[in-house]
Amino acid sequence: MGDSGRNTAAGTARIAGNIFLVGLMGAGKTSVGRLLARRLGKAFYDCDHEIERATGVKVAVIFEIEGEAGFRARETKALAELVKRENIVLATGGGAVLTAENRNLLVENGTVVYLRAAAADLWGRTRHDRNRPLLKTADPLARLQQLFDERDALYRAAADIVVDTGQQSVGSLAHRLETQLLQRAAAAGAREQTPLRAG
Repeated sequence: MGDSGRNTAAGTARIAGNIFLVGLMGAGKTSVGRLLARRLGKAFYDCDHEIERATGVKVAVIFEIEGEAGFRARETKALAELVKRENIVLATGGGAVLTAENRNLLVENGTVVYLRAAAADLWGRTRHDRNRPLLKTADPLARLQQLFDERDALYRAAADIVVDTGQQSVGSLAHRLETQLLQRAAAAGAREQTPLRAG
């Protein structure tokens, strides 16, 4: 236990800036993000929850009243405000990467992490969740596969780090991600300290 405490303290000191989690619904962005923020001493935000807090209604209700286009406009507005905060971990909505504006907001203001999961794993995690508007269809698994096929390249293009989640626990994923972030920060620090060679 002592070692993990030391690692967390080191992580807090050495992982600067914002961390943005992207990926499909059910990938673990909120649960992993909340634990990662606690380990790194950062504030945690969930974009969908912030939209719900601002509007006073669930995301599913926004979809019903304003359609997906209306929700996406609210999402971009929320993202633009959230990415300007400092030292945060942010869980984004599954479709946040659909517009170039949103991708640029994320890429330019922090480290983007893609939590990648197969459609079958995502279905196993979301099948009992009634608050997923995009899964209100006759074949939710096929819909998840379609979303994966449409968005995987966009997530990858925006991401600094890609983590395949598989069947790992939230704790295991958070630890693995913290390790990768530390390695990335150490590599960046080493590059900055390398003296330029003459000639």
